[in-house]
Amino acid sequence: MDRNQLIGIVLILAMLVGYQLLVPKPAPEKEPAQKTQTTKPTTTSGAAAAIDKAEQPLDSAAAKAQFGDFATVATGEARDIVVENKDIQVTFTTQGGRVKQVVLKNYKTYDQKPLVLIDDQSSKTLLELPTNRGKVDLHKLYFQTTAQNSTVSGQSQQLVFRAEVAPGQSVEQVYTIPAEGYVLNYGLKLNGLSNTVTNDNIRFFWEDKMRQYENDLSNNRRAATINYLTADENFENLTEGESNQEATLEEPVQWFTIKHKYFLSGFVAQNGPLTKAGFKTLVNPADSSVVKTAVADVMLPMADVKAGKGQYKFYYGPNDFQLLGSVAPEFDRNVYLGYSILKPINKYFFVPMFNFLEKFISNYGLLIVALVVFVKLVLTPLTYKSYVSMAKMRVLQPELNEMKERVGDDMAKQQAEQMKLYQEVGVSPLSGCVPVVATMPILFALFMLFPNLIELRQKSFLWANDLSTYDAFLKFPALPFIGGHLSLFTVLMTASSIAYAYYNNQTTPTQPGPVNMKALSYVFPLMFMFVLNSYPAGLTFYYFVSNIVTIAQQQLIRRFVDEDKIKAVLEENRRKNASGQGKKPGGFQALLQRQLAAADEARKQAEEAQKRAKQKK
Repeated sequence: MDRNQLIGIVLILAMLVGYQLLVPKPAPEKEPAQKTQTTKPTTTSGAAAAIDKAEQPLDSAAAKAQFGDFATVATGEARDIVVENKDIQVTFTTQGGRVKQVVLKNYKTYDQKPLVLIDDQSSKTLLELPTNRGKVDLHKLYFQTTAQNSTVSGQSQQLVFRAEVAPGQSVEQVYTIPAEGYVLNYGLKLNGLSNTVTNDNIRFFWEDKMRQYENDLSNNRRAATINYLTADENFENLTEGESNQEATLEEPVQWFTIKHKYFLSGFVAQNGPLTKAGFKTLVNPADSSVVKTAVADVMLPMADVKAGKGQYKFYYGPNDFQLLGSVAPEFDRNVYLGYSILKPINKYFFVPMFNFLEKFISNYGLLIVALVVFVKLVLTPLTYKSYVSMAKMRVLQPELNEMKERVGDDMAKQQAEQMKLYQEVGVSPLSGCVPVVATMPILFALFMLFPNLIELRQKSFLWANDLSTYDAFLKFPALPFIGGHLSLFTVLMTASSIAYAYYNNQTTPTQPGPVNMKALSYVFPLMFMFVLNSYPAGLTFYYFVSNIVTIAQQQLIRRFVDEDKIKAVLEENRRKNASGQGKKPGGFQALLQRQLAAADEARKQAEEAQKRAKQKK
């Protein structure tokens, strides 16, 4: 790369870093509707405390005092019903007619244990029904069902839990388990209870102590959050990171998810939105057994439930872009695909291409190699144009050196003479920079995509057991900037980047200026090694292969570029321009030439002014 190319890359990196550090996040569209703040660590919430208290056994008098008209179903014996399909195993309990445990059958934790997404130890729920005699938690009542343990195959299965409060009065919870997949349809019905319940909304409280499913606890905590979609389809989330966050919303919410790095537990309103919502994520740094404690506190519209429209969905499954689009509007935004300018590249190119290649290549390391080769083939015209631009600079290098000796160290004169020479031979100074800048969005899109790509999770290649996280080839006590491990793929990426820089420096003419750009090209790879050491092995392997393929590609292009012919073309351009037949520069080149001419004229006027001032003295 020549100086213009390196300057372009440095400017892009500086803008991205500056944006992250200096530009504040935009305020929500409806400022009064949401209040976000950082909170101090808290103990068990009031709702969770009520759950714990209600778990104590009741006698008939206590049940009557606490549950009123619902006392007849406040005592009983809990029974578990296990229903599963090929993807998910769900345990229901008759105490509360609720989901008690969810196991994702096709996934394991980082230490190869069954992936239990929720259970009684980690997840607490409350479904609070407002009645004339107070609030009743339906999840503490005992329901009846005729369902038995079963395996769903071929078609979906429906489970009905019914709590008979009095003759003709009952509460029903209906679950539909699909033949495959991770979406449970859920219906809440109140039969004959219009005079027993009030018109206040039903409170649904969910506290989930999120377990660690990946090897990097710190990375897990940064990724864990609560996402939600408002009624006007604004996608929002609690700020990711390792601090406590809280949001109280006045506007309705269509759905929310408790998001792990690669998995989701979600709740979706199918008819009327959830009328009020509050969300929290709490971190206890001293407790390494819990990633975060996520708390969702929402209101189900009573009017919908009374009208028989209390229809909802639970999603318990992977955070997989290919699966989420059909769950609910904007539900696939739970997979972060990068900034708005980069998201289309991932959404419409890399994700479909990755899933297409999966059909033919089962080894994900080889799949990444195939992806690199495909991308490089697509970018070959830009790569060829960039190489030809460098070849033109090499042809002009003797004249540039001669010009430098003629004008001396005056940078303004050097730039003016350079632009004059470029105009004479018909060379654009940006012709080498534009192709490199055009490829930068692809590199940054992959930088955003790979850490969120569940397809790489626990896929091994060579020495890396899991391409979705770093390959800890060496482990040692934690050090500043690099951490407690060294990724071999990151080392190989760095070595290939230095080799690529060395190759470019051999073929790129030295550019004038105060900064030694060739030396700087060796510094950047070392800087990125510290940045990418904890990033997924799949990403650093992609960059490593990309560097190798690029070097081979340029070696091949070099065989088809004749610098003698390029020199002849430049001389022909010089002849045409001298006779007035050449094409006049336009666009940025013309603007730059005018600016340099103006600067040169201003410099000459200043020198003349200084001479006149000296003569007067």
